[in-house]
Amino acid sequence: MPKLSELQIGNELKSLPGWEYHENSVRKLFRFKEFMDGIRFIGQIAEIAEAADHHPDMQINYTRVTFICSTHSDGGVSEKDIRLAREIEQAFASHPA
Repeated sequence: MPKLSELQIGNELKSLPGWEYHENSVRKLFRFKEFMDGIRFIGQIAEIAEAADHHPDMQINYTRVTFICSTHSDGGVSEKDIRLAREIEQAFASHPA
């Protein structure tokens, strides 16, 4: 899948609040009430990523989880990353608070 231009990425991010383009990736920090809430959410996203065969980098800092999406084989952000970011957003919207 071809790498998106910065203009294309910017246009896609308009519909993904809180996501930002940084260092050839799109990323967002999510906050959770408790440590285990974030861990459960990571498990949910791991299932989605595995089914899509496209895996984000994930950083855990107590109740904060950052997802970083980049298509390494394409050298940057592709449609796969935007699609995964949308799926992460949908999962978060339905995640118990």
